[in-house]
Amino acid sequence: MMITTTMQRVFSFVFLLALSWSAQAAITLSDPVPVGPQVKIGKLANGLTYYIQKNTKPEQRVELRLVVKAGSILEDDDQQGLAHFTEHMAFNGSRHFKKHELISYLQSIGVKFGADLNAYTGFDETVYILPIPTDKKDNLETGFLVLEDWAQGISMNDADIDKERDIILEEARLGKGATDRMNKLVLPEVFNGSKYAERLPIGKEDIIKNFKYEAIRRFYADWYRPDLMAVVVIGDVDPVQAEKMIVAHFSGLKNPAKERVRDYARIPDRPESKSLVVTDKEATNNVVLIRYPVRTSAQEKTMADYRQNMIKRLVANMMAQRLQELTLQATPPFLGASNSLGMIVRGYESYSSYAVLGRGGVEPAVRAVVQENEKARQYGFSTEELERAKKMQLRNVESAYNERDKTNSVTYAAEYIRHFLMQETIPGIVNEFAYFNELLPGINLAEVNDYVRRSIPVATQKLVVYMGSDKTEVPAPTESALLQLVNAAEKMPVVMNEQKKVAASLMERPVKPGSIVSEKPNKELDLLQLELSNGVKVILKTTDFKNDQVLISATRFGGQSLYGDKDNFNARYANAVVWNMGLKTFSPTDIPKVLAGKAANLQTSSGFYTESFSGNAGTADVEALFQLLYLRMTSPRKDEELFKAFVSKSQDATKNTMANPESIFNDTLISTLFNDHPRLVHTAKPEDFSKIDLDRSMTIFNERFSSAKGLTFIIVGSFDVDKMKPLITSYLANLPTSELPVKYKDLGLHAVSGVIKKEVRVGSEQKSRVSITFNGDARYSKEENLRFHAMIEVMNLRITDILREKMALIYGGGMSGALSRTPTQTYRIGVMLPCGPDNVDKVIAAMFAEIEKMKIEGPLPSDLNKVKQNWLKERQTQMRTNGYWLSNLQDSVLYGTDMAEMLSYEKRLEDVTVYDVKEAAKLYFNTNNYVQLVMYPEK
Repeated sequence: MMITTTMQRVFSFVFLLALSWSAQAAITLSDPVPVGPQVKIGKLANGLTYYIQKNTKPEQRVELRLVVKAGSILEDDDQQGLAHFTEHMAFNGSRHFKKHELISYLQSIGVKFGADLNAYTGFDETVYILPIPTDKKDNLETGFLVLEDWAQGISMNDADIDKERDIILEEARLGKGATDRMNKLVLPEVFNGSKYAERLPIGKEDIIKNFKYEAIRRFYADWYRPDLMAVVVIGDVDPVQAEKMIVAHFSGLKNPAKERVRDYARIPDRPESKSLVVTDKEATNNVVLIRYPVRTSAQEKTMADYRQNMIKRLVANMMAQRLQELTLQATPPFLGASNSLGMIVRGYESYSSYAVLGRGGVEPAVRAVVQENEKARQYGFSTEELERAKKMQLRNVESAYNERDKTNSVTYAAEYIRHFLMQETIPGIVNEFAYFNELLPGINLAEVNDYVRRSIPVATQKLVVYMGSDKTEVPAPTESALLQLVNAAEKMPVVMNEQKKVAASLMERPVKPGSIVSEKPNKELDLLQLELSNGVKVILKTTDFKNDQVLISATRFGGQSLYGDKDNFNARYANAVVWNMGLKTFSPTDIPKVLAGKAANLQTSSGFYTESFSGNAGTADVEALFQLLYLRMTSPRKDEELFKAFVSKSQDATKNTMANPESIFNDTLISTLFNDHPRLVHTAKPEDFSKIDLDRSMTIFNERFSSAKGLTFIIVGSFDVDKMKPLITSYLANLPTSELPVKYKDLGLHAVSGVIKKEVRVGSEQKSRVSITFNGDARYSKEENLRFHAMIEVMNLRITDILREKMALIYGGGMSGALSRTPTQTYRIGVMLPCGPDNVDKVIAAMFAEIEKMKIEGPLPSDLNKVKQNWLKERQTQMRTNGYWLSNLQDSVLYGTDMAEMLSYEKRLEDVTVYDVKEAAKLYFNTNNYVQLVMYPEK
């Protein structure tokens, strides 16, 4: 007899609980939260802390981290920006690696700069990220040597420091704009005048330009010391070996003879309420923030603290659900909102209310978020809300428990970094699963509502901030009026929320299942191909890559191309319109309530030439996923009010998008490339949504998504085929398959030809962007696709090496491209290089010089090898992921190619030569056919 999904979970829960409790006594709330057995924590005599965990996801890879409890908050007045500058210098030469040698070596073993190798600087910490492939014995030893050099061996040469100044100034330039300008006014108030507002990690430009070399060396000597450091080693490594390497490489680190005290900045109390109104002509969103008193955050130490944190998360979940429901009104009070208790910086937290404003402006938004706080504080939550939140929380923990041996090492590394920096508890998922199963059921409504009454502030000092555009239909309030709005909202009477009953399930299983008419195994790929009685096809691929994940996909040709220009907006937004109205009798917020305790999600999408179904579920929740799919195809829901809410929110969300200089630039680029084609995808504008007709959009959606004709559903993941088949016959074999066209029409979205150059003058900051786009006809093949992308990746190495490192013209940017097969075979290569206005001509000249060099000389063999090594490492990881198999199988089904081609990737990659890349450059970099756009500031 087949066990139902619910019964399976009950039996699984009871069995696991019995196993857990056989070796563990009941929880005592006064006990400290233990460190889990999965990780070894140690400390060297010099004070350096280390974390080691063996984890084989992904195989033959170790994640190394160097964590330093030193960030921008520790900078002296003459060092503002030098914590971040120090991080940059770590990649510019050290005791064992000359300048450029480190990055070049790591690239040669498959580690990609930026994507893999990276670092970041915060207020209180600097973290270095180094993933190391372990297929070669010496790689790990070299990885530890790199961390050792970062810790106390950075060269800090004068010339390298001077070269890096320009790169960091370019990084600072990227962050400039409306948000940056407003934050400079707001952050001093948000931090209550604390030093945090004066020590933003990017620093001050005049200091970056002019600081003396001694200043950065002083910061490095003062704060990069072992008693403020941790080394994190997670991955496919022997823990004993890892510990020996840590001792060998880091025991010799020295603390300064005269240590400076490592204090954390204090955030003072706010003496009285205050409001602040900040506007900017380039702001794209209007928001309001209410920050209640900042307080020191209690450290989670005991099991009682752990249980209290469960309550905090339950409340946050329930509050978020209530606020989301308010966005479903025909004229919602805000576009999105949150009411929650959250961390500001290490050691401090605050209860805050935040809202993105809609067309009504600040008054309805303030009133709504404040009243929801008051409703929760005065009346609490309901039993139904609490039980749903418990189910959701338990399912999340259950999923993590099920994947405990398939969790990526990156996740564990991040957890131990938080433990070192903020003392986050790390009992391990096995313990946490046991804690949740014992503690969560005992949390009752009375204590939850008592927590709400205690945690939501009332009649206290606050900071109220309005940030937004200076061009709004509803004028920004004055500062005094803004504060009065909040005070008045706090005094308004509120009534308890009504709780609507929701169904226990989405639907009953169809009474008459279809059938499987044929089965065809594919031994080469270890999959099973089915044909169902309604003509639908299914491909089943069982894997052990994850323990609790099933993915599904189905794509066919058609899409928006089948509808004329008059239906442009109806077809473009049909999918969004229907999804925003729910399905069957369920509103969009009803569905997660019905599915509480289940992990199941479904999406549909419609592009120009295809339409798709995609979804994911936990192994025990596949039936819920199939029900979502079945109802989406057979029972779309029409709701006039929710349609109006969708239009209203969309118009409000896009009304200021074109105030952003980058949006204007991108819009101009697309319009230029496609010669103002009426169907081109541009930045959404408010007037787009007024052109949508509800009935027509629903008709279009139903025409394309109410029939499964021509679909092949691909299902990949952790499932039992024999248990999957009854679900397939009940749901997929029951899907309607009425006639519909499954071919696309060419919309004529072809890029312009010839050389076109334009300037776009927009924005008040001294920022430029150089865009160069090559396009033309192509001949697609798997082999050509590899040559094409190898060329692009080699060019990205050159962009980083020449334009950034040697010439210091840019901080970020690069090249991307694609070979397309639909509607015709074409290629497009886009180069995007942000820079200073004074450097535009230099950037363009340098870029074209590298292009010509590639066409004449081809790539350096070492550069091509770096690309290949990175791809091989990625491939090794990808072949153990469900998503990679799903996308490759989907591509083969859509284009009718041999599915087994994915197995010959390594051979195709091996065959790519320096000559191939050079010839590709000659073919694709056609300097008689490109579009060049340059963004300059208005003045």
